Amino acid sequence: MNAVDRFVTTEWLQAHLDDANIRVIDIRGRVLPASEPPPHYHSHCQQYEESHIPCAQFVDWTADIVEPDSPSYDIANPERYSALMSALGVSENTHVIAYDDANGMFAARLWWTLNYYGHDRVSVLAGGWQKWLAEGRPITADVQTVEPATFVAQVQPQFHAAAQDISENGGQLLVDSRSPAEFAGQASRASRSGHIPGAINVPRKTLLDDSGQLLAEEALRSRFANANDVSDDVVVYCNSGVSASFVMMAMLEAGYETVRVYDGSWKDWANNPDNPVE
Repeated sequence: MNAVDRFVTTEWLQAHLDDANIRVIDIRGRVLPASEPPPHYHSHCQQYEESHIPCAQFVDWTADIVEPDSPSYDIANPERYSALMSALGVSENTHVIAYDDANGMFAARLWWTLNYYGHDRVSVLAGGWQKWLAEGRPITADVQTVEPATFVAQVQPQFHAAAQDISENGGQLLVDSRSPAEFAGQASRASRSGHIPGAINVPRKTLLDDSGQLLAEEALRSRFANANDVSDDVVVYCNSGVSASFVMMAMLEAGYETVRVYDGSWKDWANNPDNPVE
């Protein structure tokens, strides 16, 4: 199969909604600031039921693609993930288009999970739900039934990092994509505050333009100026791997070749008292 672009436009998606090999996934949701009381993570299933892009299926980012009871929202195990994608009608030939209402953050998480499990035919809708609505493109409340397919998860370890990788190697560049306040230890979603020693802070929101879309390549590279000296092994983390997935996409768009997501991220690292923090 031919490679697909990491991002597709609203024009492209509307023109291809009826393609047999397209599966549109609505993964809308929100994250509350760390300074507010939990729960911080929410899906927008009700909003999907009210209206969505025609043919779109809904995925709950807080439950469907995570391991049950994982405190750091780690990715679902291969069997669980395969069952979900099979039920959604995703096979090896399917081009998945993910969209959200959070400037691509949750759509990027779905992009990462699919790539991690060996399915690289996945794109994020640039501009997401807001751009689709603003342009007056078609929406519906109808939920379309899809034919199940066969999806077989095949782990691609080059997309994933764990705490052990960081503590044992110590040679990679660590990019913390949380807010400046969280990086500075002024707020935290874990039992301890601060950041992983040696990390640099590149908040996800600094990679967006005024319309909420990803910056152009040259502007992205300027945002990663502190990372220019080390590009052969980059690990990105946030609180639970969601913002980090978006930053990984951004770094690949900016020309970096080897980028991994620390799936457990800060929640996993900081809640282990054996791990150092700054």
